[in-house]
Amino acid sequence: MVEIRIRVNGTTESLDLPPQVSLLDALREHLGLTGTKKGCDRGACGACTVLADGERINSCLALAVQYADREITTIEGIADGEHAHPLQKAFIRNDGFQCGYCTSGQICSAIGMLAEHDAGTPSAVTEHLCATGELSDAEIRERMSGNLCRCGAYNGIVSAIQEVAATETVR
Repeated sequence: MVEIRIRVNGTTESLDLPPQVSLLDALREHLGLTGTKKGCDRGACGACTVLADGERINSCLALAVQYADREITTIEGIADGEHAHPLQKAFIRNDGFQCGYCTSGQICSAIGMLAEHDAGTPSAVTEHLCATGELSDAEIRERMSGNLCRCGAYNGIVSAIQEVAATETVR
């Protein structure tokens, strides 16, 4: 067993875990944060996406011990108290989910993706960002390609992200 201290959604947690426990299993099974979903358990679907120090990661591929003393944000931690995060509201307005299984990973990934875009990180669609900084459909789809939706709610997801990218400065 390894004792780790990890900060999750603003609260420092101390866990005694076998060293091979994934961050996903630590969140779900040891901390009871079940909003992060286990989809493929191989890093291919994005249902387990969380933010580690603000960057999106697949928590099924990460060992919990690797994230000791780091800040992890799950879907449970993105709202501002009783007020939903702007992306959560936009997903609802734009029908960005159907069954909802992938939604927590989609939203966490979108938060990370928007931060990457704001930082000027290029994607495979554009070598550099245009002067306006606007996100095209193709740009959003490329940047979100690590998150799958079996229900096919991609148009709503893209619309929700475009809405927030156009109106929000707080991520």
